[in-house]
Amino acid sequence: MNSDVVEGGCLCGAIRYRIMGTALSRGICHCRTCRRASGAPSVAWVTFRSSDVSFLAGEPTIFRSSPPVLRTFCGRCGTPLTYRHASDPDAIDVTTVSLDIPERFAPEREIWTEDKLPWEALNDALPHYRRTRSEGTA
Repeated sequence: MNSDVVEGGCLCGAIRYRIMGTALSRGICHCRTCRRASGAPSVAWVTFRSSDVSFLAGEPTIFRSSPPVLRTFCGRCGTPLTYRHASDPDAIDVTTVSLDIPERFAPEREIWTEDKLPWEALNDALPHYRRTRSEGTA
């Protein structure tokens, strides 16, 4: 996986963050909640250890999209930034395209394909999962 220092932030620049660590996983999510939270047909995520991520400038706005899930975004421009699930407090997902160099973190899987919009194509080079990785392939 990728390691060292990586930075990112929101569209307007009010929020900046730094990651000092190794990516644990990289994927594209097609679930309805991610789609609605981002306003996009799918969202690319990179997972890191929570302790590896720090905010350098600004404080993101927190939104609880379901009882176990906290999402953050820029309260000024609306850029989605992170996702945390209560079942894994030591991990945080960061929106890949909010990274300054997103091309270093190509996805390695697609999840929640059962929710995929019919007009969005899957990447045939990646494994596909109906829901999460633990729930088997599509």
